[in-house]
Amino acid sequence: MALEQIKMPQLGESVTEGTIEKWLVSPGDHVNKYDPLAEVNTDKVTAEIPSSFTGVIKELIAAEGDTLAVGEIVCTIETEGGGTEEAPAEKTSEQPKEESKSAPQQEQSKAAPAKAERPAGAGRFSPAVLKMAGEHGIDLSLVEGSGKEGRITRKDLQKIIDSGELPQAKEAPVAAPVEEAPKSTPAAQTTAAAPKQDIPTLPGDVEIPVTGIRKAIAANMLRSKHEAPHAWTMIEVDVTNLVQYRDSIKTEFKQKEGFNVTYFAFFVKAVAQALKEFPMMNSMWAGDKIIQKKDINISIAVATEDALYVPVIKHADEKTIKGIAREINELAGKVRAGKLKSDDMQGGTFTVNNTGSFGSVQSMGIINYPQAAILQVESIVKRPVIMDGGMIAARDMVNLCLSLDHRVLDGLVCGRFLARVKEILENMTKENTSVY
Repeated sequence: MALEQIKMPQLGESVTEGTIEKWLVSPGDHVNKYDPLAEVNTDKVTAEIPSSFTGVIKELIAAEGDTLAVGEIVCTIETEGGGTEEAPAEKTSEQPKEESKSAPQQEQSKAAPAKAERPAGAGRFSPAVLKMAGEHGIDLSLVEGSGKEGRITRKDLQKIIDSGELPQAKEAPVAAPVEEAPKSTPAAQTTAAAPKQDIPTLPGDVEIPVTGIRKAIAANMLRSKHEAPHAWTMIEVDVTNLVQYRDSIKTEFKQKEGFNVTYFAFFVKAVAQALKEFPMMNSMWAGDKIIQKKDINISIAVATEDALYVPVIKHADEKTIKGIAREINELAGKVRAGKLKSDDMQGGTFTVNNTGSFGSVQSMGIINYPQAAILQVESIVKRPVIMDGGMIAARDMVNLCLSLDHRVLDGLVCGRFLARVKEILENMTKENTSVY
């Protein structure tokens, strides 16, 4: 028998870590190669870790709620063949954890009291737990773990941080004091800055645990607001011709293609065309330089009951309205079925959000970091409009609201971009626009 290690895989481009949301196996379970072992949350996507071997699960190294970097060990599996000496393999895999455990504890307190009869798993800490404890000066020897065999999880530490009562050694200074917390991620800063006891609760109030997806959304939105100086502008567009055109073909299109051609597909097409003409809008801030992206990959926002996902229509400028409509339908279906993959959300360069689907007529979106802008497409509403010659007519009008990163973009280029989107949309008619 041989003992092998299953490590956190890279589940997408630029993904550096993942959080174990749910284990699908237990020690002693027999699994085949490629069988799913755990559900992992990374960058707002839930994916599965596949087994690299056929064998029996030996030990779950990471607990549910633990965040591990790509390449870190999540579990061990006993496979057939190879050497028969299991102990050295276990010792090799566990020894670094013992060393990494002792060093932070010695730094935190050389006089920290040891707990008697601690559970077997309580002495092994994941890198995420060690990092979190160091950031907040928590003495892990004073923490009771709720994980398997008494292991301490990130949820245990988060609960302690939220309570405001951090177990710290009293006889020696802490090497990683709370003052160093700004080195942590924006999500960790936000959580630490707003402990639960600051918000009084009354009978009947409901505490809702923050999911990994919600934390990822919060971290990205907070980073965007903190780093990108937002500015906003809005333009009004007469889409009467577009509405008449789409309404005249929607029934036949659905019967022929099997999916709907929505107004949103026309808007995404217009934006993609305008981005090709105004490439500065398709840029990102990179500290000492601005990166103007070659590919036009449109991120679209798709909401569920408790989360917001932003899948990407890649090379949107090269697609027809039918092709865009198909991708919108497929990506939305993946989100609602829980089958969205990390790759589906990678590479976005500009975001278009269909806020009008909720009845909104004006909004100020938060930029999808690190992109430089997000366009909110509001509800199409009939309004009386003064036409050329002074006549008043009922027209289908829509507001397009643009949020921009003022480090990258200025009013001039954004104004010209919106004017071009407006021109394209107002000239989308049956005579000069094909969905194919």
